[in-house]
Amino acid sequence: MSVLEKVQSPKDIKKLDNAELEELCSDIRQLLIETVSENGGHLASNLGVVELTVALHKVFSSPTDQIVFDVGHQCYTHKILTGRKDKFSTLRKEGGISGFTRPVESEHDIFSSGHSSVAVSQALGLAKAKKLKGEKGKVIAVIGDGALTGGLAYEAFNSASNDSSNLIVIVNDNNMSISQNVGSMSKHLTTIRTSKRYFTFKSRVQRVFARVPKIGKYVNRFITAVNGRIRRKVYKSATFFEDLGFRYYGPIDGHNLDSLISALNAAKAHTHSVLIHVNTVKGKGYEPAEKDPTQFHGIGKFNVATGEAVSGSDSFSSVFGDTMCSLAEKDSRICCVTAAMAEGTGLSKFAKLYPKRFFDVGIAEQHAVTFSSGLARNGLVPVFAVYSTFLQRSYDQLIHDVAMQNLKVIFGIDRAGFVGEDGESHQGLFDVSYLNTVPNLTVYSPSCYEELSLMFGQAVYHDNGAVAVRYPRGKEAQMPEDYHYDKSAFTVFGDLNSKNCIITYGREFAECYAAYAQLEDSFLIKLNRIKPIDKSVLEAISGAENVFFYEESIKTGSVGEVLAEMLEEKGIHLNYKHIAVNNEFVKQASVESQLKTYKMDRNSIINEVSNV
Repeated sequence: MSVLEKVQSPKDIKKLDNAELEELCSDIRQLLIETVSENGGHLASNLGVVELTVALHKVFSSPTDQIVFDVGHQCYTHKILTGRKDKFSTLRKEGGISGFTRPVESEHDIFSSGHSSVAVSQALGLAKAKKLKGEKGKVIAVIGDGALTGGLAYEAFNSASNDSSNLIVIVNDNNMSISQNVGSMSKHLTTIRTSKRYFTFKSRVQRVFARVPKIGKYVNRFITAVNGRIRRKVYKSATFFEDLGFRYYGPIDGHNLDSLISALNAAKAHTHSVLIHVNTVKGKGYEPAEKDPTQFHGIGKFNVATGEAVSGSDSFSSVFGDTMCSLAEKDSRICCVTAAMAEGTGLSKFAKLYPKRFFDVGIAEQHAVTFSSGLARNGLVPVFAVYSTFLQRSYDQLIHDVAMQNLKVIFGIDRAGFVGEDGESHQGLFDVSYLNTVPNLTVYSPSCYEELSLMFGQAVYHDNGAVAVRYPRGKEAQMPEDYHYDKSAFTVFGDLNSKNCIITYGREFAECYAAYAQLEDSFLIKLNRIKPIDKSVLEAISGAENVFFYEESIKTGSVGEVLAEMLEEKGIHLNYKHIAVNNEFVKQASVESQLKTYKMDRNSIINEVSNV
């Protein structure tokens, strides 16, 4: 029996010796590689935190001790160790376990996760609540160095203080160095400071001096001050965290279980807030992932032997990247901005060709938008490439710093609509509704690659003010034969005198067209520009008896609701059916399944229109 087979809950880990823990880590890595190769997911980051997660569950007692994973995409080992090992084959599948932490799955998952830089804020709140209620247990935030490029993390650090004695922050440093190389002396001192003997000795000395009349407390203060100065000299980067009230330990080898367990035990025994700086290797233990951690950060199915992805490379994201390169070649004003997502948004090629016009601001979407407004104000044409789910984080900046200034900032909104297996936190279903509230903003929604390229050209050279072009994840669907985008606000298919009208936009057009082709007495309107809606659309549909509006969006505030209001204002009364997501969070499943679930697939459309 393998060691992994013996582990059914975190309690079982505490019984294992060091040799068994090492074997457990090896077993987990093998399971991670095998599962993600079949289901897709975040591999490199999870391979990098195997030892850290095992050490956490060795030292702490979840859920009394609460572990909060920032973003949550690195929680796979945590799931395996907390009773979900037998379900791990269902990772990211419909009805299976999520690729992120989800409290509905387990009491060991504290928050539903998916977005970056939030863990320290969450952990601080948890720690304060525990303290106020007199509850036992530490609160541990595991946050990556990449997440420290997000401002929210620093707001939380600024809010934290010495009196949060049950708070521990672990900075998982696997790529971008957040500190200078402090050398072997620092590592040696860290080993001493995290030893049990050191803590026992230090406590005894402090207690002895505390008993000395009059001068005892002053001696302790003097020793503490001198100790702090020495640490600042040796642990140069620790100064920032210590000034905020944290005790700093690091750097710790994140793949050395002895070092990790010692540091965590020291933090557990501490009476102050503690920050542990851990160095790890993304993709650890799987050569292809170690060589190319970016490719294996979030990956679909792949061949374990070669590391090669199963699916092809062309997608809306790659076409967006090529389009930006083409525009930039002819126009020196074009520049691109990303929030640590160059690869995911298709901008890697642009970054190499036009490095001076490429800006990766880190995981800081708010800053990205306001920074873009500055570029625009001084005559450049910035294009901010961002996933729909992450643009949510910069709604205020979109309104105040871009739209209210009436600046030409272009938003390339990737992963719009259903995104599939990434689940609730990543669905691109909210951007349409909140973009509809923003004045001075034009929004396009292409259905194919050709439209995407042409719409970005329109955004740069024809539209005033801010423009958003939103497009789905993955590849384009089949378009009608001989169809070409003519840059019109909408396109009509069929006879306007027909009884039934189907309206849609974006990826959903492919499903609606396939249904329309099989329906009688029906016509189809494809919206190319979804904000503002061209008023001629009202005239086009006014003669129909029944209108069916299909869109991959939350209903409230959506394009379908805006159109319904326009019809009401014009006094056009007809049977109007709006098919969208009814204000709920969409769970993980394939996009194909999600379309069926919400009755947006071609067969559901045929049934709906036929049975009116």
